[in-house]
Amino acid sequence: MSEHLTKYLDPRVLSKLSRLELKARRVVEGFISGLHRSPYHGFSVEFAEHREYVPGDDVRHIDWKVFGRSDRFYIKQYEEETNLVTHILLDASESMTYASGGISKYEYGTYVAASLAYLLLRQQDAVGLALFDSEVRDFTPPRSAASQLGTLVSILENPPLREKTDIGRLLHEYASRIKKKGLIVIISDMLDDLEAIERGLKHLRYRQHEVIVFHVLDPDELSFPFRRMTLFEGLEARPDMLVNPGALRDAYLAELNAFLDSLRRMCRSNRFDYVRLATRDKLDVALSTYLAKRAGSVRR
Repeated sequence: MSEHLTKYLDPRVLSKLSRLELKARRVVEGFISGLHRSPYHGFSVEFAEHREYVPGDDVRHIDWKVFGRSDRFYIKQYEEETNLVTHILLDASESMTYASGGISKYEYGTYVAASLAYLLLRQQDAVGLALFDSEVRDFTPPRSAASQLGTLVSILENPPLREKTDIGRLLHEYASRIKKKGLIVIISDMLDDLEAIERGLKHLRYRQHEVIVFHVLDPDELSFPFRRMTLFEGLEARPDMLVNPGALRDAYLAELNAFLDSLRRMCRSNRFDYVRLATRDKLDVALSTYLAKRAGSVRR
C-alpha cells in the first residue's frame, strides 16, 4: 500500500473494520444491507423461495416442475441483488482547520472518510465523496472500482480553499443533485444554524436517503480549558477576539451543551444516526463500536 494511502488508512482501524459490514437500515432501493440482499422480491436475479399461486399472478412465473410433483401451482420468487451506494460529505470549511493538538478536525475527518471508503469498497459497494463549505467544492461520483480509493484519497489530500460553511444549503443542493437513493455520510463539526441543518437533513430523508452524521469536535471545544487572557482567531469571516476565558467559560459550556443536546435530539427524532467524535478519540475504537452497534440494530 502506498505511503499516501497508509497516512489515511490506519492499520489498527482497518483491522477492526474489516470484520464488520456497514449496513443500511432504511429503504435504499428496497431494504439494502451490507450483505447486498434486498428483502423485497422481484423476478430478475436470484431465486429465493416459492409461494402459492393466487389469481392475478403472472403465469410465466409458475414453477411447472413443482406443479408436476404436487399438482399445485406455486410461483417462483426471486431475491434482487443490489449494492449500497454511499456518498461521503466532508466539511472542508475554515472552522474544520482548528487543531489544539497535532491533528485538525478536517484531518481527523479525512481518516473517518478514508476508513469508511475502504470498508465499503471492500464490500464491493459504491462510494463517492464531496468536499464542501458553503457549496460543493469537489465531487467524485460513487464507484465500486478498486481504483476508487486512490482517487478519493488524492482529493482528501488536496482540499479546496476553505470558506464559511452553509451546511443547510449544501444538504438541500446535494439532495437535489443525487437521484439514486443511498446512504449519506456527513462528517462535519456542524457549527452552523441548527434549524437550517435540520431542514437540509429532512430534505435528504424526503428523498429516501439514509443519513449518518459524524460530528467531529476538538477537545478544546468540548472542555474550554483556557485560563489566561487569550486571543481567539476568528474563523469563517468572524473577527479575532481578545477575551478573559474565565469570564466566558460557564456561558460557553452551557451554550455548547445546549447545542449538542439539540443536535442529538434532532437526529434521534428524525431517525438519523448521530456519532460524536473528538479528535483525540481512537478512531479504530470509535468506528468499530458504532458499526457493531449499527449491525446489531439491523439484525433486530
